[in-house]
Amino acid sequence: MPHILSQKIRSWFIATNSAERVWMMASIEFKLRYYENKLGLMWALIKPVSQIVMYYLVFQVLMNQQVENYVIYLFVGLLLWQFFTEATSGTVKILQTKKYLYEYTNMKKIEIYLASMISSAIGLFFNLLIFIFGAIIAGVYPTYHYVFFVLIFTNLFLLSFGVSLILSNLFLLFKDITQIWGIVVGFGFFLSPILYRGDLFSSKLPLLDYLNPIAGIINNTRNILIYSQPPDWSMLMFDLTYSLIIFLIGFVLLKKYSPKASELI
Repeated sequence: MPHILSQKIRSWFIATNSAERVWMMASIEFKLRYYENKLGLMWALIKPVSQIVMYYLVFQVLMNQQVENYVIYLFVGLLLWQFFTEATSGTVKILQTKKYLYEYTNMKKIEIYLASMISSAIGLFFNLLIFIFGAIIAGVYPTYHYVFFVLIFTNLFLLSFGVSLILSNLFLLFKDITQIWGIVVGFGFFLSPILYRGDLFSSKLPLLDYLNPIAGIINNTRNILIYSQPPDWSMLMFDLTYSLIIFLIGFVLLKKYSPKASELI
């Protein structure tokens, strides 16, 4: 299966017209998400900033979290979590909402998923630039460790892509998956080290770092972007393996059920 998958990815990558088509669709989707609103792209910033203000008041001012530079600490967790939830929740019904693309054009279903993922990634990198600007103001400066973020982002992208494939194909079989995923996301937010220090989870729930791959991704990103440290390599390798398995499961489901998408929707 990995060999077949690599061949398909390589053959798709060589076909530059497909790559251009995916990028065009991703950029259009990103623009439509914001530019139809009065404030446009500013909403990509307003949403995380408003969450940061709210959580800062509750957890830092009222509950006195003992975390240095809590605002940028919080920002890292929120921007990664926002990408994951946006990429996964936004694609649950993609085989239904984008049915016209794979039925009446020559776009492949995997390209439609990829365009949606890239659209979410554009938002992530926009917020990452805002984070870097805010971190510099707080006295936390970029270092060569930032290069490791490429690995972390690959991990996050692969995980989100895999979950998206699984959810959207399960949606073909039972529509309740939308509500179920909403509950899972709600639990996942508070079971991830977004609002709290990562060591609190490790001490109270040591297995959570391994059961919840987002936890390792967030902790490693903070090591890189805030503390100028290399990632925890054992955790990174575990998370990458975890994400690859999830992606392969999603890819198998796509191959099995997507040909029947029009019938099942």
